[in-house]
Amino acid sequence: MSKKHKEVTEDKFENVEQALSKTEQFIEDNQKMLSIITLAIIVIVGGYWGLKKLYFQPLEQEALNSIYTAQNYFERDSFKLALNGDGNSLGFLDIIDEYGSTKPGKLSKYYAGVCYLHMGDYEQAIEYLSSFSTDDDLVSATRDGAIGDANLELGNKEEAISYYKKAAEFNNEITAPTYLMKLGLLYEDMGDKAKAVEAYSKIKKKYKESPEARSIDKYITRATLK
Repeated sequence: MSKKHKEVTEDKFENVEQALSKTEQFIEDNQKMLSIITLAIIVIVGGYWGLKKLYFQPLEQEALNSIYTAQNYFERDSFKLALNGDGNSLGFLDIIDEYGSTKPGKLSKYYAGVCYLHMGDYEQAIEYLSSFSTDDDLVSATRDGAIGDANLELGNKEEAISYYKKAAEFNNEITAPTYLMKLGLLYEDMGDKAKAVEAYSKIKKKYKESPEARSIDKYITRATLK
């Protein structure tokens, strides 16, 4: 090994040793502070899991138990009881208040909005439906469609069109044809036959197996002749 190479190697080792010494000195000088930080991390992590296990999971289960009766009323079209409860069981509004941070609590906003829609309180329907969000495309489509229905009842036709379009964007055989049909009928009502035909034609081309497609030629012909 050359003398120059040896000196460079020795300098590198010396630098590493100095760095290690500084690290050791820092740890020694700040041992108390580092211990506190470590303890704080343990407490935070442990606290989170404890809170999840002892508070959030039982709360989620309570909410699930509570929403069951309200959902049964909803399925039987007893929207007032579903919304407000029956005196013994909670309604969707109570579940939102008591369990708003849980999944059933959040879902109750959707149910509440649909209840208000069926009860004719369209502004409340829009308020609750707009405050609800989900990653489920099917539920998102029905939420947007319901907001469209509420706006249509209030005479807000342009808003209704906007929400029917959003609802129809979710590409599935269940909801898309329904909202394309509503979109076409609304365009016809507003005198825009070209857009009505466009909406109906999408049903014919993309959703051939849907119930709406069975009679869609009649609607296309009607809109074309208007």
